[in-house]
Amino acid sequence: MADDPDGGMLSWDESVFRDEHVFEIDYVPEVFHHRETQMRSLKYALRPAVRGSRPLNVLIRGPPGTGKTTAVQSLFGELNAETDVRTVRVNCQVDSTRYSVFSRIFQGIFDYEPPSSGISFKKLFGQVTDHLVDEDEVLVVALDDVNYLFYESEASDTLYSLLRAHEAHAGAKIGVVVISSDLSLDVIEELDSRVQSVFRPEEVFFPAYDEAAIRDILADRAKPGFHEGVIKGDVLDRVAALTADSGDLRVGIDLLRRAGLNAEMRASRVVTGEDVESAYDKSKYIHLSRSLRGLSEPERALIKVIAEHEGEQAGAVYESFHEETDLGYTRYSELINKLDQLGLIEARYTNVEGRGRSRELTLKYDAQAVLDRL
Repeated sequence: MADDPDGGMLSWDESVFRDEHVFEIDYVPEVFHHRETQMRSLKYALRPAVRGSRPLNVLIRGPPGTGKTTAVQSLFGELNAETDVRTVRVNCQVDSTRYSVFSRIFQGIFDYEPPSSGISFKKLFGQVTDHLVDEDEVLVVALDDVNYLFYESEASDTLYSLLRAHEAHAGAKIGVVVISSDLSLDVIEELDSRVQSVFRPEEVFFPAYDEAAIRDILADRAKPGFHEGVIKGDVLDRVAALTADSGDLRVGIDLLRRAGLNAEMRASRVVTGEDVESAYDKSKYIHLSRSLRGLSEPERALIKVIAEHEGEQAGAVYESFHEETDLGYTRYSELINKLDQLGLIEARYTNVEGRGRSRELTLKYDAQAVLDRL
């Protein structure tokens, strides 16, 4: 490799990456383009918190991979650096019950987790609100992927506790930012009337990026992420086009990283179109991988059975699922509904001769891709 006349081969201790962390899912870029209108709306809603008052509540909606989480993380970073406002972001895909949401809030305030057992919700709630009152702090909670709370029928109770905190504990000031990627979910309509009457959020919509915006954003990531000259303009154009087809910016960011790794596997100093095309087979399933990671064991068991019985009637799928988990039909039906809401499967009612109506279950993804990622 040292004798390579073009200097195009990497040595063992070299990399095409200047900073690989730039391509990770939790990275918050210093420059955040193409969401100026949305950021202004969010700042308007949260401005009262800077003055020590309760902020306006916010409902953020938009397809996956459109910058919703990054916008909130960026704004929370500003608040933490410049003000005394306390901010906590809760990933509801992971924390999908009222108790687990408040456990995450407790951890964000006290910097340690509450006991895993032996402490009631009322006590947990009281410790959080007592701290806010004693320290005269304003708390802003972001419920990211709040749709998962709805799937578990926990959304109304969770929001009720947050929004009514000042009634149970005078002086507690809490604002809520709700983030949903499920465009079929009408967040307001699905909440209990007791919550609807106090929620009344500012609504901020994040539309899908167009291809030109995607290219700008990916270029902003590529510049600090790769060494100079690693990725050429035509290759970046191809990444942007594939990302636009998927509708999810996270696909493009993951695609850049995997293409870079492919180039390193070849000991090449540049990323080629072939590196991008081979990486896309994995990057295009990033939403699938993320959804599967958030599933419980029974849900994972069910999606596995459906993948293995692709195209069969729900009854036949249930028999295999019951053999594997010993769960009953009611729970099975609930899990089917959740997987349908998550966009992992499609459950359609069809007429079956001699048996009436039955649900036909169809995967939204290639069955082998699902099984590989499980």
